[in-house]
Amino acid sequence: MYEGGARIRQNARVTSDSRGATGSGSGGARGDYQELVDELSELLGAPATLENRDFELIAFGAYDSEGDLDPSALDPVRTRSILTRRSTAAVRAWFESFGITRATGPVRIPPTPEAGVYRGRTCLPVRHRGVVLGYVWLLDTDPGPTEPQLAAAMAVTARIGALLADEAQHGADLSRELRAVLTAERDWQRDMAVAELRSALGSRAETPHAVVCVAPWPSADPDDAPSVRTVPGATALCTVPWGGSGVSLALLVRLRSADVQTPATSAAGRLLERAGAARGGAGGSAGTPGGVAAGVSAPRTGLADLGTAWAEASAAARAARAESRFGPVAQWTSIGAFRLLTSLPARSADDPAVRALLSPAHRELARTAEVYLDCAGQAGRTAAELGVHRQTLYYRLSRVEQLTGLDLDDGEDRLLLHMALKARRL
Repeated sequence: MYEGGARIRQNARVTSDSRGATGSGSGGARGDYQELVDELSELLGAPATLENRDFELIAFGAYDSEGDLDPSALDPVRTRSILTRRSTAAVRAWFESFGITRATGPVRIPPTPEAGVYRGRTCLPVRHRGVVLGYVWLLDTDPGPTEPQLAAAMAVTARIGALLADEAQHGADLSRELRAVLTAERDWQRDMAVAELRSALGSRAETPHAVVCVAPWPSADPDDAPSVRTVPGATALCTVPWGGSGVSLALLVRLRSADVQTPATSAAGRLLERAGAARGGAGGSAGTPGGVAAGVSAPRTGLADLGTAWAEASAAARAARAESRFGPVAQWTSIGAFRLLTSLPARSADDPAVRALLSPAHRELARTAEVYLDCAGQAGRTAAELGVHRQTLYYRLSRVEQLTGLDLDDGEDRLLLHMALKARRL
């Protein structure tokens, strides 16, 4: 439980970093989910958790009078909700048995250790025009909130309900439109899809945004994709084919400024957590062939270059999977030479000159050549990086030249070899 508390504190900081990324309207009735949840936590003097009506985590407050979250304040149900961003079907059914789907005011839920609920809590239904859209959960404290505090809290939940309703109207049903843009094979098809998406978004289509790619996504079933309302700042979300048989997750994220990409990188990190939870911690990590990584495009205003932005995000995700130094979330503007390498055909790594070197039998020689070229041909740095004697390095480099027929003193030969070695990672 101590480790869980530590991870939750870390997640709280990540969630806090994304604050301000979600709100899309103006006035006191609308705002960012995280800000509203933090407002509730401060108002009631207890940590609040916001979930949608499918019990998927949207935001949570890490309020504590001592300035830190006490792991002993948690129980398995809340811990799992925060770490995996959702609750089990059994937990959902158990809580719904208390009538929270019909309630219009606070509902008290007693502690039930056999259900994993070690602490009692209060549920504040989040409704808009009579429809329940989510729930705010408050762990019991001593003394608990007063009736005036709860009344004030319900007023805040009404603002959350308005925001959820707005997101449902303008974002939840845009997966088809976004997928049409990203998978269009011809320019005229993409232009039509962009026009349709622009019409659906209205004035929001001209705000700054970035595109996020998470690949490979653990499930090819579109129904397994997270709700767009659970990702701060998300405008639209869909799955897109990736590789031969897999899929990636595409996300259009609003930015408050084209100079600050924090909402996009925070959303990418949250989706990577979701992908890891779905895989049960398996599947490798960035920089490995089976790893899951995320890429973020350069920021843009308007939707005219949405196809290009998706290509950038996909390329950045590929680079993050190929090179751990970029990941797990890579930005297109930070992947250097991989901006060019990712635009090359997959077969480009199979150059006849380097084919023999790239065989499994010569893996050590290929690594030596790559490190040597990464170190700008400096033998001392290369030997230190590889942990070998210089004479060993020189012998290996001579073997590389014999296998490839390339001259490592020739700039073009070195460029060809370096490109082939890097492209092989992709």
